[in-house]
Amino acid sequence: MTWLATPAGAVLVLFILRDVFHTLWHPTRHGGLSKLVMVSLWWLSARLGGRWRPAGLAGPLGMVTVVAVWALTVAVGWGLVYWPHMPEDFSYGAGLVPAEHAGPVDALYISLVTLATLGLGDIAPTSGWLRVLTPIEALVGFVLLSATVAWILGIYPALARRRALALRLSHVRRSEAATARALDSDGGAALLDGLASALSTITIDFMQYAESYYFQDGDDNTSLPRQLPYVLGLTDQAAEAHHPDVRLSASVLRRALEDLAVVLDERFLRTGRGPERVFAAYATDHGRAHGAYGCPPRADASGPS
Repeated sequence: MTWLATPAGAVLVLFILRDVFHTLWHPTRHGGLSKLVMVSLWWLSARLGGRWRPAGLAGPLGMVTVVAVWALTVAVGWGLVYWPHMPEDFSYGAGLVPAEHAGPVDALYISLVTLATLGLGDIAPTSGWLRVLTPIEALVGFVLLSATVAWILGIYPALARRRALALRLSHVRRSEAATARALDSDGGAALLDGLASALSTITIDFMQYAESYYFQDGDDNTSLPRQLPYVLGLTDQAAEAHHPDVRLSASVLRRALEDLAVVLDERFLRTGRGPERVFAAYATDHGRAHGAYGCPPRADASGPS
């Protein structure tokens, strides 16, 4: 039955390459191994309670686990391809007895050495097609390394953008008296436009780097789920402004919030509700109290004193 090992190994390798492709270069909502690992660790962190999730371990540990599973599965897959052809299609170094080094562990050893591009050469393929296949595995190993680096270089800037937006919202919220006075003006329209643009960028980040959802933010001021209820209140107030540009900017900001809610709900939360309920579920899922930051105070009709 060893002949089944080769097609089984090829299927494993292709499955991992597909998962890498959809995780990094063509993100979809179809799931896959990487999503399964991240969701499972996120769920486990919630069940463990205590300080495990607030410590922010779910996201980084999930990435490490995904990369380890990718590498190990590819190594096992290629090992299964090699195993049925050992020892006949391989040459062995001095001191190695071919019959004693032709098992599945030896095949895995060859695969790991090739995948890591170590090139030890103590066991090497001699058959024509295997001599072509082993360099291809080395290229796959290089692709996995490059994919890991690209993943890190993509996710962490996305996290920085999300936390920077949350901090900016926190600044606006903590300056709410001045914000209320200035909202019905050209400056208020510019503020709302900037927030809408930043929210659109965060929406794209959640689509392109869905795994960034499973990273916990450090504190309330840098936590987007903590700040979003305040933005809803700010948008509702701006929609009643006298300045037409402010009302237009409020409408654009509201659309940006709705688009973000759609992405969060379709990809992660599954509430089937409106933005207010989606953002409440988002805050709850990230362990943040919801509702403490409501609508900013309205400016006095008589203007500033």
